[in-house]
Amino acid sequence: MNRWITKWAALLGILALLLPPGAVSAEGVSTQARAAALIDVESGRILYSHNGDEPMLIASLTKIMTAIVAIENGKLDSVVKVGKNAYAKEGSSIYLRQGEEMTLETMLYGLMLRSGNDAATAIAEHVGGSEEGFVHLMNAKAELLGLKHTHFANPHGLDAEGHYSTANDLAVLTAYALHNPVFKEIVKTRVKTADNPNEPWDYKWSNKNKMLRLYEGADGVKTGYTKKALRCLVSSATRSGQQLVAVTLNDGNDWNDHMAMLDFGFSQYPLKRIVERGARVEGYALAAGTGFAYPLKAGEAEKLKTQLVLESGAGKRAKVQGEGSAAPGAASAQGTSADTAFGLRGRLVLTLGGREIGRVPVYDPDRLPPEAPPSGSVRSSSAGVHPAKSWSAALADALRVLLTVRPEGGEAG
Repeated sequence: MNRWITKWAALLGILALLLPPGAVSAEGVSTQARAAALIDVESGRILYSHNGDEPMLIASLTKIMTAIVAIENGKLDSVVKVGKNAYAKEGSSIYLRQGEEMTLETMLYGLMLRSGNDAATAIAEHVGGSEEGFVHLMNAKAELLGLKHTHFANPHGLDAEGHYSTANDLAVLTAYALHNPVFKEIVKTRVKTADNPNEPWDYKWSNKNKMLRLYEGADGVKTGYTKKALRCLVSSATRSGQQLVAVTLNDGNDWNDHMAMLDFGFSQYPLKRIVERGARVEGYALAAGTGFAYPLKAGEAEKLKTQLVLESGAGKRAKVQGEGSAAPGAASAQGTSADTAFGLRGRLVLTLGGREIGRVPVYDPDRLPPEAPPSGSVRSSSAGVHPAKSWSAALADALRVLLTVRPEGGEAG
């Protein structure tokens, strides 16, 4: 008996020595990354994190921010002219010539599929007026998104002082960006052809992201590499209506690690539809203004609670005992002093294990606001939606909620 124990102990010791440095496992996830994160795009819930808040070099994962800032601040059909700073930029390139002209939309494909540093510089100068001006927009966006451990020094990701992010911040940024239909379409594209004014043949850009071919349902996002940052990857995949994003920094086995992380997320944290838009609140003449979904692992559904918070003066007009169907847990009500403009009567506050995970506005059933447009515009998230007194204020509030879910070595992709 003791002999077998000794053999097993010796075997475990050998395995421990063979385990790559930095490898970590938790809740069934194992990676070789120095830092990693996994997020559900719909809710913004971080499903897994390892060293998730450690600031690190991120190489061309930088271009995720470059792309979304350009899409939101530029005109896709505007013409970008390649200047001297972009021409022959070191590192990975789409080989733009000085003076060459290309639409911003087309150049964004070269940026994200082939990781063109020349494209990043040209886009920055076009949208921001200068590279410095564009970097200011990038950092302003990072602040707006609540990325507390992120700062940019350039639009391409070549190693530089003051240029860093974290696995968790990149997960949040990418989940935000994937709500934009233009960004979403670009990063899932496997091959893009474009007019080439300098040669008799067209540009043909194949996506460097092998996950698009290796993993069922893969639909993004970006590779990265420098001599200091080493291998970095952000990938996304969609299965059964749920989209996940995996992030690894400094990971020599990133393709396999991402497949394992995504498998873990889909199997252990399936997205559950908790509230349907238009669903009646039990005991009240009220209906949910938006739907709400959240990824729940086994056993968590029993810990989910919903409380109805009525706006001031809404209770008497809204309550009709016995009317409507049940909204999960909406049995108790509190009052607030907020305005009841546009039919707003209150909100459902959802908690999981005592922690708030979201809010859903409730309205008079015949005064529901227009349904939110599909992915790419403002939508509800795990942080919830707090409708305001006017449509402009409501839009700003919803955006706020959504946003609170040294050159060395060329970037090789």
